[in-house]
Amino acid sequence: MNRRHAQATSRAADASMTLINEVYRRPLDPGYQEAAARRADGLAPRRTARGAVALLVLAVALGGFAATAAVALRRPAPEALQARTLLENEIRERTATADELRRGNAALSAEIARLQQRAASTDDPELFAQLQRDAVAAGVVPVTGPGVRVVLTDGVPDANAAADDASSYVLDVDLQVLVNGLWAAGAEAVAVNGERITSTTAIRSAGAAVLVDSTALSSPYTVEAIGDAVAMQTALARTSAGQHLASLSQYGIDVAMSSQRTLDLPGRGQIALRSARVAGADETTDDADPAPEEHDVLGSSPRDVAGSSRPDQEEAR
Repeated sequence: MNRRHAQATSRAADASMTLINEVYRRPLDPGYQEAAARRADGLAPRRTARGAVALLVLAVALGGFAATAAVALRRPAPEALQARTLLENEIRERTATADELRRGNAALSAEIARLQQRAASTDDPELFAQLQRDAVAAGVVPVTGPGVRVVLTDGVPDANAAADDASSYVLDVDLQVLVNGLWAAGAEAVAVNGERITSTTAIRSAGAAVLVDSTALSSPYTVEAIGDAVAMQTALARTSAGQHLASLSQYGIDVAMSSQRTLDLPGRGQIALRSARVAGADETTDDADPAPEEHDVLGSSPRDVAGSSRPDQEEAR
């Protein structure tokens, strides 16, 4: 009974593996085997030069067709190309318009400043001198003097790093910490890539770029600060900002600091406050006026540019 059961099981297993057994017993297809036998006996037709050329031409034609099909599949549709062209043209036009408006705004601000200076210097010399001092602190007028230049350059991403790993790039937090550290070290005026830092300046990230207010900047980032160069470098090295700069080398970011005999920092022009109010203003006037427009003004003073931090540093806190 057990023997019959074993034989039945063996036959069932053998029947279920017919294809595998056939491949094992006859690895060569009968047609190929017959052709090989004819070739061995000299009965197979000989290959001619014409046949070889025809085969080569057929292979080249098939390869060209495959390449043409691949290029056609990868080529964007005409509608997509047209939409992209229109978008690029619109971006260029809007950028040119924004640059023109910025230049016009700067020219009008300079004219207003000249008129105010002329009126103040004639009517009240003491007020004029105070306005000049306040204009420097507010970042309204351009300034010149000795100072420190710090250049931050993006590092080379690690080949094994994730696609979204931005640790080798200079982040907005790095510039924020550096600018705040320079203010704390005694800087009288600070600019990043020629953009003057004021009490209403916001430093934020936008993809791979860093925004200073609405101006997009890219590596290398040149931070210039006017003041006593030796005192600022010494004070900066003793603060957490100096430690932060030193830690950037582990991410591959290059930090170059140098003393400069003369730095020329531009002015930001007249600053319009949309949310600030004069302390002690008449309450009845405030009630009568409509509510001021809400704006996100980051960095309450030139010595505090607010912002985020690197993820690993946030955990360390």
